[in-house]
Amino acid sequence: MTHNKGIIAVISGFSGAGKGTVVNGLTSRYGYSVSISATTRTPRQGEEDGKDYFFKTKKEFEQMIKEEKLIEYAKYVDNYYGTPKDYVFGKINSGQDVLLEIEMQGALQVKKKFPEVSLIFITPPDAAELKNRLVKRGTEKPDVIEKRVMRAVEECSFMPEYDYIMVNDDLEKCITQMHSLIQSLHYTRNNQQLLIDRISSDFKAFMQL
Repeated sequence: MTHNKGIIAVISGFSGAGKGTVVNGLTSRYGYSVSISATTRTPRQGEEDGKDYFFKTKKEFEQMIKEEKLIEYAKYVDNYYGTPKDYVFGKINSGQDVLLEIEMQGALQVKKKFPEVSLIFITPPDAAELKNRLVKRGTEKPDVIEKRVMRAVEECSFMPEYDYIMVNDDLEKCITQMHSLIQSLHYTRNNQQLLIDRISSDFKAFMQL
């Protein structure tokens, strides 16, 4: 009997919400796969093709767009970034659950193309905590932090488009709850229908023996 398919879970959130830390926790503890993006930007020191990114020329990337080989893509500062369809679907067809950590507009592109995919939004408990986390990172100047908080205010408009909202108040609790949520997605009606179809086909084939 064939294996069960994996699922795709799209994870987004405000800058400073801790989504990267949560995703790292999920992969290290529970063995989730994280999608590797394709990009046209130049590799940075230490980055490896096929591990950090799939590095493509502009011509190669635009050919991928033309051939609809990307689940979603966007252009930032003259470089393309996108999620390769073959890589992700290869993973889920082998039974692995795949996490896509992407920004909100890309997440909505995925949902439009693949309505069965679940969108999960990670948020801190409040705006004050978000600003506190950005300050503690110590990587940005105060004016940049203010811009990120203002951007978060604008990004609140995307939240109703998400299937699930996860509050990252306690990191350990958030990782555990995210794992439970993602595993529960295997039992949505759409995924159950795939199981029904597979088992029905197996029984019909068995009766023809």
